[in-house]
Amino acid sequence: MRVLGHLFERNKKWSEKIRVEEPDFFEKLAHQQSPGYLWIGCSDSRVPANQIVGLLPGELFVHRNVANVVVHSDLNCLSTMQYAVDVLNVRHIIVCGHYGCGGVGAALRDDRLGLIDNWLRHVQDVRDKHRERLRVFSEEERRWDRLCELNVVEQVVNACQTTVVREAWERGKELTVHGWIYALQDGLLRDLKLCISGTGEIDKAYGEALSALEGMK
Repeated sequence: MRVLGHLFERNKKWSEKIRVEEPDFFEKLAHQQSPGYLWIGCSDSRVPANQIVGLLPGELFVHRNVANVVVHSDLNCLSTMQYAVDVLNVRHIIVCGHYGCGGVGAALRDDRLGLIDNWLRHVQDVRDKHRERLRVFSEEERRWDRLCELNVVEQVVNACQTTVVREAWERGKELTVHGWIYALQDGLLRDLKLCISGTGEIDKAYGEALSALEGMK
């Protein structure tokens, strides 16, 4: 029981299925990875990055944490971004949140969960910044949805303001940062109308994304 044999069995079946469909897949994959995208998403087990966008292993570089947060003191996230941009040469960074995010919900309600409360303080900062935008909804579920969306918008801006992205743009690198959100209820992605390809676009794109959200009431 301790060795989790059922998971090894599933792994074997998955490997066999891939090799039937593409016999040299693992041989090619072992020699290099050349993803075109970096996905910064939530750790939630219901949000599997590759499957959502229909990409195979090797096509999507992934960083995940609770509530898909990008903060400038998180060396894990920054190191992943730097490797993706400077070494793997990805052209797109996708910050993807999801509706029903437990971390965002806890931040909204001021739940006390333990050590994770320190991490969720970043999301509470988003909540406090947009308190008036959240107040227009009488139902908690709608405030929760909106905070999930607003959190993505703020994390996209944070990503754009990292030294990794700013220096890439200064070098003239083609790099675009996108804000998306995923719905657990139907398995579909929503574009939050936030797509930034240079420092000079940040303020305008941020304002337009917030306006687009207000139009989604």
